[in-house]
Amino acid sequence: MAGNNAPITMKDIAREFNVSVATVSRALKGNPRISEETRNKIKAFARAHNFSPNLMAESLRSNKTMKIIGVILPQFTHFYFSLVLSGIEDEALKHGYRLLVAQSGEDYQREVDTCRSFYENKVCGIIVSQAKGTYKYDHFQNLIDMGVPLVFFDRICTGINSSRVTVDDYMGAFAAVEYMINTGCRNIAFYGSSMKLEISKNRYNGWHDALRKHGLNPDECIRMECDNRNEAERITPGVLNNENRPDAFFAINDDTAIGIMYTAKRMGLRVPEDISICGFTNGQRAVACDPMLTTVEQNGYKVGQQAADILISKVEGRIPIDKVEKRVVRTKLIIRGTTKNMHDDL
Repeated sequence: MAGNNAPITMKDIAREFNVSVATVSRALKGNPRISEETRNKIKAFARAHNFSPNLMAESLRSNKTMKIIGVILPQFTHFYFSLVLSGIEDEALKHGYRLLVAQSGEDYQREVDTCRSFYENKVCGIIVSQAKGTYKYDHFQNLIDMGVPLVFFDRICTGINSSRVTVDDYMGAFAAVEYMINTGCRNIAFYGSSMKLEISKNRYNGWHDALRKHGLNPDECIRMECDNRNEAERITPGVLNNENRPDAFFAINDDTAIGIMYTAKRMGLRVPEDISICGFTNGQRAVACDPMLTTVEQNGYKVGQQAADILISKVEGRIPIDKVEKRVVRTKLIIRGTTKNMHDDL
């Protein structure tokens, strides 16, 4: 049975009566193929447990009502998430869908409450990037059990098997670090998010494997949990004052990379002559800093388009609702002024 705070699902009802979910669905609709006694028992149980079927998802499959997609972003102000949202919206509008958008603020409980609110507001499906603070996944599994199409992007939930759109984080990081190695860098620091997040694991592995490929031992002492500019400016002086000072940094996003760059410059170091720096996103700030930032482009707009395409295809029956669809968007290294040219130190 679902937890006290979770809505009851058809799967829960089916388990209670030892029948299939399809039988529960037919009984709730009054289908005469189900005996009257069974129909009455199932309906009474559903009423007693405040069961609320997602009528929006069901009716959309027969084109009978409004088309609303729920989108949950960790934060609105992040350039990458706003770009993903643009891709989702443009793809949705092409098919006559509208968006209901909320931000989790990186908070688990807020994410849970938003999922419940979207379900109660009868969205036909939800596209979500998991909050950093999420540590349990029941709210996502409940949506799937209740027949609500769910598509993850960027920060995927590895705790459940669901459709997702990601970028090639591993190869993006590998290519960036290998490029810096090929320009003469030998001691490359890694700034990443919590290793609970799949994107951080993948980018860490790209950093690690690129160093190992070139016979360099990854220094775990310069692998830092840091994914924003303020934190980068706070911890980087200590890293740069280390006896074994890094000669390059690979950061999990552009804001962190920019924080590293301005800290290095304030300390009298030259970028890229003394310190090479690479970010990950290719947002507007990457070309607004001096020097302009070398970074990995992750094409958030296309990620949004692909996520919306999967969701709409599930709602409209082109992809079975229980089929797990996984798509990967390629990354591209954009070389600018914070890294050396290939021939500089070679």
